[in-house]
Amino acid sequence: MAEFDVIIIGGGAAGLMCAGQAVQRGRRVLVIEKSDRVGEKIRISGGGRANFTNLYASPANYLSDNPRFCVSALARYTQHDFIALIEKHGIAYHERDHGQLFCDETAQHIIDLLRREADGASIQTSTNVTGIFKEEPGFRVDSDHGAFTAPNLVIATGGPSIPKMGASGFGYDVARQFGLKLVPTRAGLVPLTFDPDMKSKLDGLSGVSVDATAKLGKVSFTEALLFTHRGLSGPVILQISSYWKPGDEITLDLLPGTDVFAALKAFKENEPRKDVVTVLAQLLPRRLAQRLVDWCNCGGRLAETPNKSLQVLADQINSWKIKPNGSEGMRTAEVTLGGVDTRELSSKTMEARSVPGLYFIGEAVDVTGHLGGFNFQWAWASGFVCGQVV
Repeated sequence: MAEFDVIIIGGGAAGLMCAGQAVQRGRRVLVIEKSDRVGEKIRISGGGRANFTNLYASPANYLSDNPRFCVSALARYTQHDFIALIEKHGIAYHERDHGQLFCDETAQHIIDLLRREADGASIQTSTNVTGIFKEEPGFRVDSDHGAFTAPNLVIATGGPSIPKMGASGFGYDVARQFGLKLVPTRAGLVPLTFDPDMKSKLDGLSGVSVDATAKLGKVSFTEALLFTHRGLSGPVILQISSYWKPGDEITLDLLPGTDVFAALKAFKENEPRKDVVTVLAQLLPRRLAQRLVDWCNCGGRLAETPNKSLQVLADQINSWKIKPNGSEGMRTAEVTLGGVDTRELSSKTMEARSVPGLYFIGEAVDVTGHLGGFNFQWAWASGFVCGQVV
């Protein structure tokens, strides 16, 4: 039976970060990964270029039943710390909208960086854990490649989002095994779907994209919106989806910053002989403009269209109320909301309060970031603080 100081189950962003920190402290580290390669979610992220952090990451960008939990880790390992690590390894990167940072070339550079930082750790891929047992002075982990022991066990297996990448609820099973509470899980950063009637209403708009504002309660985002054959997607929908629950109504502004009624009245005064759809197509994609005009029954020339009808059309554009019937679920969700209840963990070390030597990091924990590199930053931060103590 092989002995280590630390066993980390999960070779993703958080697990590899933790391994690197522990190895650099002289710890004997084993990383167990069930896939045949580590870092698979990193590899596919950001269209293959890894949106590895965000310049504006702060606790305000995270959802949790215990919102203050993430403050300590994010303060101790910031986005600027990870940027410094990127620069140390000579990885070229660039900024996109909203402070998102991407590799110039390939996400593989991030994986290579993490493996170099964890040089000296034993990384065992294609290995399935078959049992975990509490034994003095720590834990025994049984697998289909043998048994291993260590006084410290770190669970970095993520959540069940994107199951085709090997994601599962393994971490939650471990938490239950040791009596830790869980916050109910659901899909986050996920496209939203409509019932058959609304899908029929939207038929033919798949592929149309506009910049839009989505509002739900006090939360709002302004980014791209994409019509799909199932409903709505795009960054603005993924963002608001993390706040949406069945039965909630979302308000969409398809022309944020534009008073559509005022614009239509101006068109009516200056170009009264033009059709409503013709002028609206100057503001929105033609297919969408035509559909909106059809919905509101206000086709025809502007001169012949009452202002009351133009107001109805404007309201449809600036304040479109939608009530999705669901989401595309874990199959396409980028993250999992919920997870191990953070009240069970130390915010400074990620250790389970009731089970000394047991740690949970990354997506397995009830801390979920917005779209745009925030979830990777949580992986780096939680992995870092854990790796400093195991």
